[in-house]
This record gives sequence, structure tokens and C-alpha cells, in this order.
Amino acid sequence: MSLSTACVVHCFFAPAIIIFSYGVSTFTIDSEIIHYAIIVIALPLSGFALTRGYRHHKIVSILVIGTLGLSIMLLAVLLGESLLSEIGEQLLTLIGSSLVAYSHFKNYRTCQELDCSCHEN
Repeated sequence: MSLSTACVVHCFFAPAIIIFSYGVSTFTIDSEIIHYAIIVIALPLSGFALTRGYRHHKIVSILVIGTLGLSIMLLAVLLGESLLSEIGEQLLTLIGSSLVAYSHFKNYRTCQELDCSCHEN
């Protein structure tokens, strides 16, 4: 959930941070590198968490929603700003991140409702 939230925060605040970094120092942040770094971290980490949650709870909808969200995020990164426009890329990233965060939240709530011990393994 934290990584998905970071994606949303990045989408809304990255332009301001990039503009500010140009005025303050010679170091600048390349937005595309951040996108690739986030997706490289999000795919295996979220994939692992969603798969593990499915193995314990057997709720297909959570797995499908999370996988759809990750796919949308990957699509946003692969198509990029040049094909989608800046707003299109941000919108896809926001939708994908929200779906991933929602699926992790639903998985967490399911663990609480079932009082399972999957987090202790």
C-alpha cells in the first residue's frame, strides 16, 4: 500500500520537485528513471504479496484487481508520456496505483476478518 501511495504522491508532486531542483542545484531528478525504479520494485513486491495473500485466503477478486493495477502501471511506464501525454500517463499510473493499493487493503482486511496467521509465517 505504501508503494502505491508513493506512486500517487510522485504523480502529483514530481513536476514541482523537478522544477524546484533545477533552480536550487545542478542535480536534477529524471522522472523516467523514477518511474522505472518504482515499477521494478512494485512488480515483484506486490506480485509476491498478492500471490501469498491468494494462497492463504483463496479470494480471486483481490488477486485480479491487484494484477490489473500492476498491469496498468506497467502499461503507463512502457507507453510513456510520448504516447499517452503527461496527463494520460499520470492518469493511468493513478488508476493502477489505486487498484494495487485497494487490493492490498482488501487483503489486509481479509486477514483481520479471518484472524489468520499468514503474517506470522
